[in-house]
Amino acid sequence: MKAKGTLIQEEQKVIEQMIRLYCRQKEGNETLCAQCEALRQYALARLEHCPFGEKKTTCKQCPIHCYRPDMREQMKSVMRYVGPRMLWHHPKAALWHLWREFNVQQKRKNSVD
Repeated sequence: MKAKGTLIQEEQKVIEQMIRLYCRQKEGNETLCAQCEALRQYALARLEHCPFGEKKTTCKQCPIHCYRPDMREQMKSVMRYVGPRMLWHHPKAALWHLWREFNVQQKRKNSVD
């Protein structure tokens, strides 16, 4: 049986899938272009150095926005385009991400009540 990766590793895997899908479908590239490769490396490094580690929320719910503004805008573009397509191309990753987002929102809601 395959061992489950850490939360950070799972997030890195999803981010990489998203960027590759964006570059392939939106930009028509077979391999990552220089801009997408730079975003991939940047995003993976940000996750690697996340101050919350294994207790991190989804980036959307995070109180700290650790991306530079230019990279944040680029990642938003990727996510806007790829988000709906992830269910078709990477359903397990998409459902995992949606489940985590839902859990974070529920925990927030319950802590306020």
